[in-house]
Amino acid sequence: MALDPERRRQLHAMKLRSLAGEYLDGSIEDVVGNDDGAIATLSDRRVAALAEERPERALGGALASAARSAANEVHIFASGSSDVLARRAQLFSGSVTIWEISDGFVAPAVLPDVATEKAAPHVPELVSTLEESGLEVVIEHGVIVGEVAGLEVARIISDEHGDRIEVGVGAHDREIFAMLHGNMPTAEAIEQVASVVRSHRLPGAEPHPLNRLGAERWLRSHLVAQPARIGVSALITAPPPVQRTNLKEAVPAVATGRLPQGDDVVVVCGVGIDLDLVPFAADARLFLDPKATLMVVVPQRDAHSILYELSGQLIDPALVAPIDDGWREWTS
Repeated sequence: MALDPERRRQLHAMKLRSLAGEYLDGSIEDVVGNDDGAIATLSDRRVAALAEERPERALGGALASAARSAANEVHIFASGSSDVLARRAQLFSGSVTIWEISDGFVAPAVLPDVATEKAAPHVPELVSTLEESGLEVVIEHGVIVGEVAGLEVARIISDEHGDRIEVGVGAHDREIFAMLHGNMPTAEAIEQVASVVRSHRLPGAEPHPLNRLGAERWLRSHLVAQPARIGVSALITAPPPVQRTNLKEAVPAVATGRLPQGDDVVVVCGVGIDLDLVPFAADARLFLDPKATLMVVVPQRDAHSILYELSGQLIDPALVAPIDDGWREWTS
């Protein structure tokens, strides 16, 4: 039986209070539990955080809490992804310590190597099929997909059964589509699904799940087609530093390109208030091109002051580039 959300928050707060009391000498002023963990402020200008659920996303929230309370030291106790957090923490100028919780033991996290990209299968004929169907071909961590305005409608699968294209919006939809239309020619199947998606990812389209999914990738698709909107001369899609696990997960979308003066740039797109956008973006630059200019692109309404503050806390600060809130109405 699942725990009541309020009870889970209470347990997170209790766990952090215990960890902070044992490993961080100091008086705890306040502890607040949340769905993903908890945040505590200590009397000596320190902030502690518990990263229990989605632990890789804990750094931004902890840094934001430290900024609000004028803390000068951050400690994060992570039940997973402590290596990712440690890698991202080193990119900020402040004092951040990541603690790994494993099998009841707590120890400082080990800094990992820079993330590496998994090779994609060599399937030029299948890639050509996606391109000839008018799809945007995107390769991330060895996975090749065909997208319409940033939303996946087809994926190249390589397994013990061979190489093939499966059609559908996400794994469940691909499975259902194969059951119902397994004998349909691939190009025809792609067009059937792509035409439905296109009808919902057009200017003036009524609100629908198909234009809410992957908003960050839709924004990236617009910018790849029209990089001048953010003052960039050219852009191509690029993989995130950590592989996206499912289609419904809101993960910032990444691109690389060149500024008019010739400098390399890494562009990271976010939609909505996301406290972890800046740590993610900094990790993306480290992964793709550590010497590049980093640009964080969000709609104007999401350009909260904390985004600028966290961008400025990076050892190599990022540029925040707000764009028109009506970006969904852009036409190519």
